[in-house]
Amino acid sequence: MKPKYQPISCHFYDELELLAMRQKKCSILYLDANDQQQEITDTILTFKIIDKAEYVILKNNDPIRLDRLIQVDGKVLKGFC
Repeated sequence: MKPKYQPISCHFYDELELLAMRQKKCSILYLDANDQQQEITDTILTFKIIDKAEYVILKNNDPIRLDRLIQVDGKVLKGFC
């Protein structure tokens, strides 16, 4: 069972939107379904709500739930409040 979705800060969401607008390929560090850190490089296309949780939609990889992100393009999620 997946943990309940925890919305991310608006400031970090704004940073993600900027990356999507710029279509910039970026490094993405996140937790997978087994709580293991994974790192990929991809382009953020858009965002989508799936089962009441927000996801980032990527060009070449599966969607990632926003609260599973650790760091995107050098910006750390918990550094945003």
